[in-house]
Amino acid sequence: MNDRLRPAHPTEREVAMAYYVSRSDGIGGQVREENEDFRVKEIEKFETQPIDADPDAYPHIVIRATLDGWDTNDFARRLSDAMAISRERVSWAGTKDKRAVTTQLVSVMKADPTEIPEIRGAKIEVVGRAGRDLQFGDLAGNGFEITVRDGSDDEFERVEEITEELREFGGGSIGIPNYFGQQRFGSLRPVTHEVGLAVARGDWRGAVMAYLGGPRETEPEDTQAARTYIDETTDWQGALERFPRKLGYERAMLHRLVEDGAERPEDFREALETAPTNLQRLFVNAGQSYLFNRILSERLDRGLPFDRAVVGDVVCFADSDAPKGLARPDTSRTQRVTETRVETVNRHIERGRAFVTAPLVGTETELGEGEPGEIERAVLSEAGISPADFDLPDEFHSTGTRRAILLTTDLTIERGPLVFDFSLPSGSYATVLLREYLKCDPRDLG
Repeated sequence: MNDRLRPAHPTEREVAMAYYVSRSDGIGGQVREENEDFRVKEIEKFETQPIDADPDAYPHIVIRATLDGWDTNDFARRLSDAMAISRERVSWAGTKDKRAVTTQLVSVMKADPTEIPEIRGAKIEVVGRAGRDLQFGDLAGNGFEITVRDGSDDEFERVEEITEELREFGGGSIGIPNYFGQQRFGSLRPVTHEVGLAVARGDWRGAVMAYLGGPRETEPEDTQAARTYIDETTDWQGALERFPRKLGYERAMLHRLVEDGAERPEDFREALETAPTNLQRLFVNAGQSYLFNRILSERLDRGLPFDRAVVGDVVCFADSDAPKGLARPDTSRTQRVTETRVETVNRHIERGRAFVTAPLVGTETELGEGEPGEIERAVLSEAGISPADFDLPDEFHSTGTRRAILLTTDLTIERGPLVFDFSLPSGSYATVLLREYLKCDPRDLG
């Protein structure tokens, strides 16, 4: 590890967030003592038609839901149950956390707008109709207002020190590595990426065992006992009798394993496919995210810059349609950085017109060259993964993309209590910024 950088919390290092880039001690404290301490509002870009538009041409009802204490998946399940429709008819652009107050768009296919139910802890506004469902990426970003309580006595002085260090890292703007945050992998039980990497390797049995087994001390005792039992016995029926009913996804997998006999790789794949389609995609996405985090940590370890390109990097350009003040990369427009272009590219980066990227590896991924490409290939080799491995069936398939390695933001900080107010492009994590200021157990970030 690079002794010039501050090592991250051990739980974060499990998901390849190896370092902090600020050197000062954190303020500690607590986030989300109450749901309203963590407020998130989508910066919307999804176009809708009036609610009285032709339902044949625009079959999706779009609602804006302000949720207090609802995970998006759980809210979608509650909404579909209340409407007596399939959960697969409910879609959204970005999954939000349970311990928060969040405002986001949700689409419901072929629904009667007069039958949208009232749900406790949710304020629902019918926005209009759309010709398709909401999909990942159908929002520009998120605005955050986050309260930190019970920090250190000198919290504001430390905040100012850390802010200056982040400006140094970001080349003048507040900047941090654009890591995927702990939530991507599971805050209490970070194993989602292990499932996804096993899937990419074609190890369907290993993927199921990663999801069902591997008890963690952060889980209730009955859950730990059930996971330990399955690790030690692979007795699917016995495990089904032991797994708590609240673990519905695990129990669905076990039911399928009991029915199919669990003798062929296909049996384990079918068990994994009992999970909702968005969770199936998340498994693979989490595997890609873990590899991305490892690439960023290795770049930090080698001392390569994040706020400018080096020869061999791949850059993308800014989204010209992004809302004012939101630095949003457009990863559909990329360019390799050559010796003759590096100075020109870096002028674009300084002006916010381009961003250095790293791969979220998939079947269409082209790796970098030079030292950045060397890092990417070394990380993939060590993980036993190649881009072709993501040529997978159905929801597990991924063509891959690229992602900016530096996350910058304008930040307003208020005192008494300490409130962080900022916006991030979609797909970036508020906790990745907060971790630099608190330097705490990631579970305290929520």
